[in-house]
Amino acid sequence: MSRLAQTEGLTDIQREILSTVRDFVDKEILPVATELEHRDEYPTAIVEGLKELGVFGLMIPEEYGGLGESLLTYALCVEEIARGWMSVSGIINTHFIVAYMLKQHGTEEQKEYFLPKMALGEIRGAFSMSEPGLGSDVSAITSKAVQDGDEYVLNGQKMWLTNGGTSTLVAVLCRTGDAQEGVAPHKAMTTFLIEKEPGFGEVRPGLTIPGKIDKMGYKGVDTTELIMDGLRIPADRVLGGMPNRGFYQMMDGVEVGRVNVAARGSGVARRAFELGVAYAQQRHTFGKPIAQHQAIQFKLAEMGTKVEAAHAMMVNAARKKDSGARNDLEAGMAKYLASEYCKEVVEDAFRIHGGYGFSKEYEIERLYREAPMLLIGEGTAEIQKMIIGRRLLEEYRTQD
Repeated sequence: MSRLAQTEGLTDIQREILSTVRDFVDKEILPVATELEHRDEYPTAIVEGLKELGVFGLMIPEEYGGLGESLLTYALCVEEIARGWMSVSGIINTHFIVAYMLKQHGTEEQKEYFLPKMALGEIRGAFSMSEPGLGSDVSAITSKAVQDGDEYVLNGQKMWLTNGGTSTLVAVLCRTGDAQEGVAPHKAMTTFLIEKEPGFGEVRPGLTIPGKIDKMGYKGVDTTELIMDGLRIPADRVLGGMPNRGFYQMMDGVEVGRVNVAARGSGVARRAFELGVAYAQQRHTFGKPIAQHQAIQFKLAEMGTKVEAAHAMMVNAARKKDSGARNDLEAGMAKYLASEYCKEVVEDAFRIHGGYGFSKEYEIERLYREAPMLLIGEGTAEIQKMIIGRRLLEEYRTQD
């Protein structure tokens, strides 16, 4: 077991869950991840194994058939899974954001209907805010929902849905009011719970998933667009039963997502360090292992320190959210630091491998293409720094 990225104060149950997930990663994910990634193949057998372990119900309350575990437990499991293959952690991330939003904001009827099936992995979630023309500016969304009796009619185009094809439930943010003077745009947005068939093409009347977006990395998991053209949704599928609360609901979910991205960054960085430190002891130059050269030792020292720092900040952000306190500052810091450090640790491991790092036969090549996604997922580094800066000014505001 690695000395790095250890977590103090875990319960026996948490340690048992993590040990089970770690064993699954070592036996079922790592041996096949690179081959599946190169084929851009959805990891069906791995997902079925995670369902059997109960991972899809990890944070869902026991009363709805889940394990009722904390965000910290979930984040530590994500860290282990991302160490094996980051794409698999993406499959469960959007599922958990939707489950969390339902748990926190859903009506009792919505919780009773969706959460037990989500805990079993029978319903798999995706969520959608972004659109082709807005990037990080969520307040500028143009997808619109207009009420028509007991239904809403939805029109618009969404972008970058993780699990867009394989999911059967999508939480979609739409505008439900026109811009009015003195009314902030985010106060006229609503989250809709849209059920659909898995697959591509028209997956229900008025809803089309065109196909998979071909990506540089983060393969295996399907990333898609979503097109709504006269899509009719019953009013009882408004999250929480009340319109115009969607922005706040989504931002609450994104805080969970940012802790998840920090966990993924920590997991990928740890795997890159493992690969780098192992290769440095196997590769010989000038009559000795390159690990004995001071330049490589300096790299390993920096890499290990970054892995430890990313893990610590991720744990802090998760524990803050679990306490019920506001954690946008901690989640933003953790996401920013972990994703940046992940990129740097992966690149250093790549450099340690030399020319072999450029070969698809070596695992570090896959990690080198996966790490950049963490720099933009759940908000770019620039967005995180805006959040962090504003929150720090709130905390350290001087008296006028």
